Amino acid sequence: MPDTKPAADPAVRPRPPRKNNPEKTRQDILLAAIHEFAEQGLSGARVDAIAERTSTSKRMIYYYFGSKEQLYLAVLEKLYGDIRATEATLRLDELAPQAAIRRLVEFTFDHHDANVDFIRVASIENIHHGEHIAQSQLIRSMSKSIVTEIAAILARGVDAGVFRAGIDPLDLHLLISSFCFFRVSNRYTFSTIHQVDLGDSQAKARHREMICETVIRYIRA
Repeated sequence: MPDTKPAADPAVRPRPPRKNNPEKTRQDILLAAIHEFAEQGLSGARVDAIAERTSTSKRMIYYYFGSKEQLYLAVLEKLYGDIRATEATLRLDELAPQAAIRRLVEFTFDHHDANVDFIRVASIENIHHGEHIAQSQLIRSMSKSIVTEIAAILARGVDAGVFRAGIDPLDLHLLISSFCFFRVSNRYTFSTIHQVDLGDSQAKARHREMICETVIRYIRA
């Protein structure tokens, strides 16, 4: 009797072949690495765990990034790149000076509040004394943009008579960042010591307005 193959079930569709998308693979690895480094730190993070999160292999991760340390640096560049790229979409140059500063403060507050992994990884890098960021010309170059933007807003405000002269734009950037960063990085210790809930929506709204008003009062003519 001749061999016969069973008829294909028309209801079963063949699985489409996997498309090779190197950029998507790279981004998937980066996103998984962000969570791993945020949770475990640089020393505790495992490439095996990152591979498991992305259903890929250690070999593939090393192919794209070379080493765990280089992957960690790529994570830093992505996190800082994301905030700088979003800041560039705020179109602050189209707003009146005071409105532009307020918009920047609100954005920084909201970004830090919503991106805990950014805060954690930045805190981890501070534990390492910034040695990995020191290797990244990209992060330093990107970060100049926000200081330049603040300087331009301050200059417009001085010309309009609404801001006082002599304010260092880097100092102002530090003032804005410090409050927004601290309330996320220290939320558990601060909340436990003082028995408050920094995640409460009313507390968030109050603190958001407080840092806006603080900055505006500091620079107002």
